[in-house]
Amino acid sequence: MIIAGVDEVGRGALAGPVVACAVILPPDYVNLEIKDSKKLSARKRERLAVEIQKNAIAIGIGVVCNILIDKIGIVPATKQAMHMAIIRLGTPCDKIIVDAVALNNLPCPHEHPYKADDLYPCVSAASIVGKVYRDALMVKLATVSPAYQWDKNKGYGSAAHIAAIKDVGLSPLHRRTFCSAFSAN
Repeated sequence: MIIAGVDEVGRGALAGPVVACAVILPPDYVNLEIKDSKKLSARKRERLAVEIQKNAIAIGIGVVCNILIDKIGIVPATKQAMHMAIIRLGTPCDKIIVDAVALNNLPCPHEHPYKADDLYPCVSAASIVGKVYRDALMVKLATVSPAYQWDKNKGYGSAAHIAAIKDVGLSPLHRRTFCSAFSAN
């Protein structure tokens, strides 16, 4: 049975996109280091992402920008990113396992158990690849807007990030609906 695992990254960030990743691992692939990305160091995630990319049958990434997040809301934006990631797999599968998000209009049966990134290696792999992808993007964006320290906080609400919002205001990459408590603009 070919199973695709799907997870999102950046759902609670104040800036940048929400990213979803879908991964199909070979049925016989085993790597006991693969687990939820939040339980791994950045260095280990980066190493495992390379390993996953070498061994995966298919990987798809979906990205929804902050402007659309503000327009439609984070839950619909997350679902849109997940649909994009599944489509971009480019490989049919027999089943899709999504971490805690129910989706509609999928090409095959799916499950959406809570904490799927702890239970299914394909979802854990999606968590890792998606996190590494989004983190790298936020590091690049930090060169454009260094005041917010996205290279360190990846767009999440760290004390330094919130202080920068209060001091310099919002950038074009901030989610206005997420930052209204911190900024007047």
